[in-house]
Amino acid sequence: MARIIETNTTPWPTVDVDPVTLDVIENALQNARVQMDAILFRTAISPIIREQRDGFPVLTNREGMMLAGQFGSPVDGFVDNYDGEVSEGDVLLTNDPYACQGAISHLNDWLFCMPVFYEGRLLGWTAMFGHMSDISGMTAASMPVTSSDLLQEGIVIPPVKIVSKGELQKDLLRMAMRNTRTPDWNEADFFAILSACRTGAARLIEMADRFGPDVLCSAQDQLLKRNREAMRALIVSTMPEKKVVFEDWICDDATGHGPYKLGCEMWREGDKLIFDFSRTDPQSAGCINFLLNERMFKMFCGQFMVNVYDPQIVLNDGYIDLIDVRIPKGTLLNPIAPAALNGRTHALGRIFDIISGLFGSANPDFLVAAGFSDSPHFMYSGFNKSNDWFLLFQIGFGGIPGKPGGDGPDGHSLWPKFRNVPNEYIEAYFPIRIDRFESLIDTGGAGKHRGGNGVRTEYVFDVEGEISIHDDRWLTYPWGVKGGQPGKRSRKLLVRADGEEKILPSKIDHIFVQPGDRLIFDTWGGGGWGDPLERDTAAVAYDVEAGLVSPEGARRYGVVISDDGVVDDAATEALRAEMRKTRSQVNAFEFGPSIAELRASCFEETGLQPPVDPVASPIATAWFSKRGEPVPMPQRLIAAE
Repeated sequence: MARIIETNTTPWPTVDVDPVTLDVIENALQNARVQMDAILFRTAISPIIREQRDGFPVLTNREGMMLAGQFGSPVDGFVDNYDGEVSEGDVLLTNDPYACQGAISHLNDWLFCMPVFYEGRLLGWTAMFGHMSDISGMTAASMPVTSSDLLQEGIVIPPVKIVSKGELQKDLLRMAMRNTRTPDWNEADFFAILSACRTGAARLIEMADRFGPDVLCSAQDQLLKRNREAMRALIVSTMPEKKVVFEDWICDDATGHGPYKLGCEMWREGDKLIFDFSRTDPQSAGCINFLLNERMFKMFCGQFMVNVYDPQIVLNDGYIDLIDVRIPKGTLLNPIAPAALNGRTHALGRIFDIISGLFGSANPDFLVAAGFSDSPHFMYSGFNKSNDWFLLFQIGFGGIPGKPGGDGPDGHSLWPKFRNVPNEYIEAYFPIRIDRFESLIDTGGAGKHRGGNGVRTEYVFDVEGEISIHDDRWLTYPWGVKGGQPGKRSRKLLVRADGEEKILPSKIDHIFVQPGDRLIFDTWGGGGWGDPLERDTAAVAYDVEAGLVSPEGARRYGVVISDDGVVDDAATEALRAEMRKTRSQVNAFEFGPSIAELRASCFEETGLQPPVDPVASPIATAWFSKRGEPVPMPQRLIAAE
């Protein structure tokens, strides 16, 4: 536990803050967060931070509760795991998810926490994490799909004081930079993140100067209280006391095992909303484990509720005690250290689908389909024609789900603020050509509101090198809702220069490529919302004209498009009448075939062998055995026995 050193221990007095001042301070905090982002993205040099914007800021009060940010506060988890004194001018650093209660989810994310002092007293904290392009490990980019424990994924930095009373600990920095294949990028990004934290600290001090520290601290408390009251009313008025259950799957763990179930029950007790993940499968022996930070999950739930029910609410950590998250030890979402974590984005993304399924089941008026809940990673490394080593790391986009308010966007990101790395940038700085970057026709699930299409990217390699891929939804489907059809699955095809074709798994390392080889990287589409036969025929015609839906795909909506691109009204009416007669009943969720059916048809449909049932993780087996406890097994296997 960190020991905060204050030269002035007089408590900040509590004062009344008028509503106008309270709103001004709230907006000033949000603006400070925006400025932290701006500093980071303008000064970092790696594509993953500068172009894709993989960095997340936060400002907190003195207790470490988030006032402005996106993921909730990492400060309490950090402080709880740092054994030392923290003084004015210090900055703490870690990249170990197990050392900060999952506030960051893998080793590439470096988390900085900076205490902010005013007149010798702790005023608050600023924090920021950003994705470092490479931190050593088994593969370039430090995200090996074949890892079986954390230490294979790169350098592990425990909570340390990287700046002590204003002095940079250069030896620590030198050691960290020695453990990377991209030291120039990492060092620049390091100082960019540090500068962002200092910018946030400067804004907090300016607010204290402007309003007075007592007013600022009292306003922080009132903002947290205001948020709690608003969220409490929202929970009580919209969330059910009766349990709702939802389950989804991660296709595989890169070791040939899967699918892995994520299952959750949700219910309300009084003004508390409870989530129980006991239905979730045990942790994997592979890389797909996700140490789910409870505060982060609570923030995701809050974002969903606010966006659906009351967008006027500004989220902070005020309401976190109103949500209880129960995640059994040794499961995929609460793995035992040092379980591998770098493939955690598949579970992280599926958490959004779980939340949509739970909240939509509780209130069908707000039911949303499954969407692009993942971050497909593409990595390419080697030596360019000048014999300089290079590393391309890119996060792909896909289809957003259909929703009550309309169609899902085509080719969007899991994280709303993420941007794609421009193709012109990639071709200018890396020995690669992008021949196609397009919406993948017919991949969005059919529905009254269409699911967004996935993306096809065709890479052509100019030099020999090595590629790695992280992706999912190649076996299971992004489900539709209220009669909407599932979206299409992902696919990766390697075409050699001599014409030989090979379908690649969704998670694979150490694929060597030669000049002229091509990789066709298809991401998955979003599920559809509502009965496809109720979709406006003019909307279908527009999609066909825009190249988003093919004339054959239009028939999924019961729409017949003539050779000149016009809707054939008579043929459409007849086709829709026939489809209504022959189809099965419209269900709340359309998952597609069962797991058993997917396995049976896997090779024929995907060209890949089906995964087999998960096995117990050696790490978890040892941990439970030492305590004389039974090793958790997948529930479906227990039921079969």
